[in-house]
Amino acid sequence: MGRSQETFNKREVRNKKEKKRKEKEKKRLERKEKDETTSPDDMIAYVDENGMISSTPPDPDKKKKIKAENIEVSTPKQDSVPYDPIRKGVVTFFNDAKGYGFIKDSETQESVFVHANNLLEEIKEGNIVSFEVVMGHKGPAADKVKLLK
Repeated sequence: MGRSQETFNKREVRNKKEKKRKEKEKKRLERKEKDETTSPDDMIAYVDENGMISSTPPDPDKKKKIKAENIEVSTPKQDSVPYDPIRKGVVTFFNDAKGYGFIKDSETQESVFVHANNLLEEIKEGNIVSFEVVMGHKGPAADKVKLLK
């Protein structure tokens, strides 16, 4: 089909594509010109003696010699205080119908989820209970929950 027989819509589509192609070429040339002004030296960053990023190289006089034997690559040793897995807390919410609730840990003050399947005795809101903390599907959960007398 010759161009004289093209419909108006086809001509418009062709003109838009041509315009878009020219704009894309213009942007590409502009980016190319901008890239020539920046050099790889402008992109270098240095870390000073305090661990901060700077544009100037660090002063060689401020370098410290560190012996490889002094570098510790492990977790720090913890105090030999035994961790007590049995916790105490107060039942802040418990729904008998749905079978779940929350216990506020008296030591850490965080809320721990409790399910009815993990109860050794029946509990109500305001009861003081002892429990063990285990990791549940969505976070810490109480297990082996029983009333304190």
